[in-house]
Amino acid sequence: MSYDIIIIEDEIDLGNVISEYLKLRGFSVLWFKTASEALAYYSANQLDNKLVIVDVQLPDMNGFDLATEMVMINSNQPFFFLTAHNEKQDRLRGLKIGAIDYISKPFEIEELVLRIGNIINKFSSTPNVKSPSSSGFINIGDIRYQKDQLFLRMPDSKEVSLTVRESEVLDHLAGNINQVVKKKDILLALWGNDDYFNGKSLEVFISRLRRLFKASEQVSIENVYGLGYILKVK
Repeated sequence: MSYDIIIIEDEIDLGNVISEYLKLRGFSVLWFKTASEALAYYSANQLDNKLVIVDVQLPDMNGFDLATEMVMINSNQPFFFLTAHNEKQDRLRGLKIGAIDYISKPFEIEELVLRIGNIINKFSSTPNVKSPSSSGFINIGDIRYQKDQLFLRMPDSKEVSLTVRESEVLDHLAGNINQVVKKKDILLALWGNDDYFNGKSLEVFISRLRRLFKASEQVSIENVYGLGYILKVK
């Protein structure tokens, strides 16, 4: 079944407000009050939901752990966190897991709706399919990047799935092979601003891609201090 948004929020009043307001704005919403309920449903159903919103402080499981479990089931699942805290370590932990966004309570419901709309518009145009295709690929050195299917075929023929955000970052680098791509330009294009936390998130995705490219003798990502990155291809 298809849902635009799955919400995991144990505060009844807040969860109800978010759920009902999003429905009024035309979104299809599924709301869970506990992590265990959400995870059981998520594990048992083939969901085509575009976004998961996770409260960090849930009664039966840490929201970070729940998001990690969901990503293990579907590595391409976009999600972001709701939290009553604005601690730097919490935000960085969420970004390292792969969160697209992070909003602190209390928040304006219109701000939440705008962020959700931006995320869904960005991701809904990107296929979330892992099966191989004979078209839509880009050769990057000895790596084949199946752009429309979100995976890399490595030199040993092993296929590695990418998340939507990893693919978007790679797109920016692959369009400028052996040239400097400014960090600021990537941040503005993908996140809409170049603040500290988005910068840290980008670093996480660059690190993931860099680890994948260790399997290649021809492809690497290098930092250009104070400026950005170079996708180097021999």
